Amino acid sequence: MTTKTSSYETQELREFAEVLRGRRTIELFLQTPVPDALLKEAIEAATWAPNHHVTQPWHFYLLGDETVERCLDLCEDIVTTKKGEKAGKFKRQRWSEKPGWLVVTCRKSQDELLQREDYAACCAAVQTLMLYLWKAGVGCKWTTGDITRDAHFSEIVGFDEKEVIVVTLMWYGYPKLIPAQSRKNITEVLSKTV
Repeated sequence: MTTKTSSYETQELREFAEVLRGRRTIELFLQTPVPDALLKEAIEAATWAPNHHVTQPWHFYLLGDETVERCLDLCEDIVTTKKGEKAGKFKRQRWSEKPGWLVVTCRKSQDELLQREDYAACCAAVQTLMLYLWKAGVGCKWTTGDITRDAHFSEIVGFDEKEVIVVTLMWYGYPKLIPAQSRKNITEVLSKTV
């Protein structure tokens, strides 16, 4: 695809746009471990996301093997209850193939506006983290499935559900397959007012 080059465009901007446009939600991962140092660098970069009044409302939980096993147990229980034993075992198997697990939470607030702003800040942080990892060749899947709303999940991960809400249970790893994707044309999503 040929793109029109503007006078303000630089090689750095084109490369940055390529990262933004190239990022995909990854479902299938290689089992190659992602270095902890890379993940920590990505999390540190994520903490520079915009956040109103510098509230820094996020917290990141890097899940270890024992915690992941307990999450797999919970996932299997949830799915088995809803769809039966076969579906529960299938879901557990699929989830057990996710090489890296990270949970991001947002501090709760009684102030509705602050809560909205803080949640938006956490979403910006997650996107920043995902883009940083994508540039390093690591893909992610942002999920907010039933498990993240189950009371047992907070106990397993180690946060107080009265104090925080889950923004994402994110899986990460080196992609086995990068899916194709498209977006609406800018003319469909942009309105200019007078």
